[in-house]
Amino acid sequence: MEEKKIASNKILWIFAIGQLGWSTLAGIITTWMVKFYEPDELPKGHSYFTPQGRIFLGLLTALGVITAVGRLFDAVTDPYIAGKSDGLKHRLGRRIPFMRAAAIPFGVMTVLIFVLPFKGESYGNFGFLFLFCMLFYLCMTAYCTPYNALIPELGRTQETRINLSTYISVTYFFGSGISYLVPNIAGIFESKLGYTNSFRLTVGILAAVAVVCMLIPAFLIDEQAYADTTPTEGTAFGSLVSTFKNKDFRTFVASDIFYWIGLTMFQTGLTFYITTLLGLSESMAFYMFAAMTFVSLICYAPVNVLAKKMGKKKLISFAFMFFSVTFLVTAFAGLTPIPGIVCGFMIAVLAAVPMAILGILPQAVVADISEADKIKTGESRQGMFYAARTFAFKMGQSLAMLLFTSIKTINSGVPKGESGFGLGLRITAVLATVLCLIGGFIFMRYNENKVISTIEGADGSDKEEN
Repeated sequence: MEEKKIASNKILWIFAIGQLGWSTLAGIITTWMVKFYEPDELPKGHSYFTPQGRIFLGLLTALGVITAVGRLFDAVTDPYIAGKSDGLKHRLGRRIPFMRAAAIPFGVMTVLIFVLPFKGESYGNFGFLFLFCMLFYLCMTAYCTPYNALIPELGRTQETRINLSTYISVTYFFGSGISYLVPNIAGIFESKLGYTNSFRLTVGILAAVAVVCMLIPAFLIDEQAYADTTPTEGTAFGSLVSTFKNKDFRTFVASDIFYWIGLTMFQTGLTFYITTLLGLSESMAFYMFAAMTFVSLICYAPVNVLAKKMGKKKLISFAFMFFSVTFLVTAFAGLTPIPGIVCGFMIAVLAAVPMAILGILPQAVVADISEADKIKTGESRQGMFYAARTFAFKMGQSLAMLLFTSIKTINSGVPKGESGFGLGLRITAVLATVLCLIGGFIFMRYNENKVISTIEGADGSDKEEN
């Protein structure tokens, strides 16, 4: 087999720009879709477009069903796309063709989600929103699953894996931060276009920038030079089953599911915590996210160094516990004498530390597990490992959206200042706390030493052979 190049830092940063793009689009949907279609208070000039309240079985909201089914659909298509990517035979490689094909439709679907054809509350709008969300998640899978599969291929050593995970975590934070700018940018156009159309225009502008970012690695990285592009044999289902036979991967995925349920509830609720519990404006969401990003970036260098010295497991376990504290503090937002703006920034700073750790290291853990599995089995199934991970955590996200959109309606009609105000939102934060703790305890069972020794043993054998 032809010896592959070790990716330089320049190539790693080019690759990371793709994450800047897709995280912007994902952040727009995660942060603003619920706020756009099911706001606690209707903004001036805006209107409801989908049926409101718990209309399904008296328990579930329209948006809760759409987002939950969308994530479920997304999770189911992950292994299918991963199998097709792992088995693809193409002159450009196994991953790049998917990334090139999916980027533009991904951006278009993001815009269409906020542009429904009918005025006022309508089940027709519900149908279109459902369709656009399914296509959005399909496009996201078609781009992100092959994209993530390149991580262990470009990061062929422990050092480059941790570096690459750090770089894509930086661009993920910036992409998510850009998504929080939607109301700030929309405010520039609101006087002329109104709330609804200024919001849509802003989403269109950000989506166009995101698509360009996603296409940069798709056209500037030569996959054949860095990655093993030999197609795998077998079916997607068979490959998925083989992937879940890996005990260390099952432990990681189990903890990941609980983490993502909690994190998704927290992320979706963040703008509600800021506006409803703390009484601040939507535009403050960006400034608090900017503060969190700034503190996280400060933590990136120490996390990078510590992970190489003490391993990933200890840091990730610590992050789970720290995040639980952050969620619990959020549950009491607005109930203490601390001013709302101070409390908001305090939550942002507390979240920054675990976000730095969990933004960098889990991707590197999956890369370690997939590399060790490749050494043991001789099968190169990186795409399926990342797809299996996303399959599991998107199932968690699906459940989180159902829970959040339903639980937040508890006491939603209670006026501010009266007993029980914001109870539903506080329950979501408490539930996120418990789930994150469970995830942390599960992750403590991950056998990092065995995985790393498998990789290092193979590296040593290679060196002796050379």
